[in-house]
Amino acid sequence: MTDVARLAGVSAQTVSRVSNGFPGVLESTRQQVLAAMKELGYRPNSAARALKRGEFRTLGVILFNMSTTGNMRTLEAIALSAAREGYATTLLPVTVPTRDEVRGAFTRLGELAVDGIVIVMEVHLLDSATVTLPPHAQVVVVDSNAGDRYCVVDTDQVGGARAAVDHLLGLGHHTVWHVAGPEDSFSAEGRVSSWRTALAEAGRPVPRLLRGDWSAESGYHAGLRIACDPQCTAVFAANDQMALGVLRALHECGRRVPQDVSVVGFDDIPEAASFAPPLTTVRQDFTEVGRRCVESVLRQIRNGVAERGTSLVAPRLVVRASTAAPPGG
Repeated sequence: MTDVARLAGVSAQTVSRVSNGFPGVLESTRQQVLAAMKELGYRPNSAARALKRGEFRTLGVILFNMSTTGNMRTLEAIALSAAREGYATTLLPVTVPTRDEVRGAFTRLGELAVDGIVIVMEVHLLDSATVTLPPHAQVVVVDSNAGDRYCVVDTDQVGGARAAVDHLLGLGHHTVWHVAGPEDSFSAEGRVSSWRTALAEAGRPVPRLLRGDWSAESGYHAGLRIACDPQCTAVFAANDQMALGVLRALHECGRRVPQDVSVVGFDDIPEAASFAPPLTTVRQDFTEVGRRCVESVLRQIRNGVAERGTSLVAPRLVVRASTAAPPGG
C-alpha cells in the first residue's frame, strides 16, 4: 500500500479509502490510485483487512425458496442495500427447511466468515421450537411471526389482503373467493386470515378456500373450479402468478374479466400491468423490506446487541382494469 501511495502521489489513507470503496475521493485521484495498483500488481487482501478491523463486511443470506417472485425480489433488494453500505452478500440456499439443514447453513456461514445473517423464510420453521438460532448471532428474519425472539421485517400481509377484499366489496360484490398459497407459508396464512376476517366483519359469507402453490398452473386449476360457479363474481389470488392462471381459466370458460368476474392479485410483479386485462393487485415494497433488513442487521452488528420485534412495510393497492362492479351492480 505504501508503494502504491508513493507511485500515485497520495497518502496511504487515500489508497485505503479507494481499495475499500469508500466515498469522498476525487475521481481523478481514484483513477491515479487504481492505475498505480494495476502497474504494481497490488490487490487488497480482504482477509488481512478483516483481521485488522475485526469485521468481514459481509452479510450471509439463508434463503429457503428461490422459485418465488417475492423471495427473489427481496434477495435482490438485500444485496443492493448491502452493497450501498459497502457490504458483500453471501447466499446459502436451503432446499429442505429442516433443523439439520438450518444448522448446516449456519455452520457454512461461520466458515465463510460473515458479520450478520438475514433469513428469508417461507415456512413456519422459526415459529416452532424445532430450530434455535445460534446465540449472539446478529440476525434479521423476513416473513415470520417470531418477533418475540428475533428482529423481523415483513410486508404487512394482513393490511394488504384487507385492502384487496375491501376494494372488491366496495365495488358491490356480495363476497370474495380466495386462491391461497401453500399452508406452510407464513405470508399465505396471513392473507387467508385477513380475507376471512374482512368477510366476517362485513357480514358476508366465506366461500370455500382454494389452495395453490404460488404457480400460475395451480391458479389455473383453481380458476377452473371458480369458473364453474355462477355465484362467483370476485376473486382474490394470493399472488400475481396464481391470478394469471385464474385469468386464463376464466377466459377459457367464457367468463369475462372484469364484466363477469373481478380478479385481484398480490405482489405487483413487473408483468402485472401487461396481463389481459391489466391486473389490479397489492404492491409489495420489496426495496424497502430489503433496506430495513440491512439497516437492522447492521445496527445490531455495530451495537453488539441483538434486537427483537417486528417492522412492517405497508403495501399499496394498485387498481387496474381487472376489477369492476359485479354484473347488474
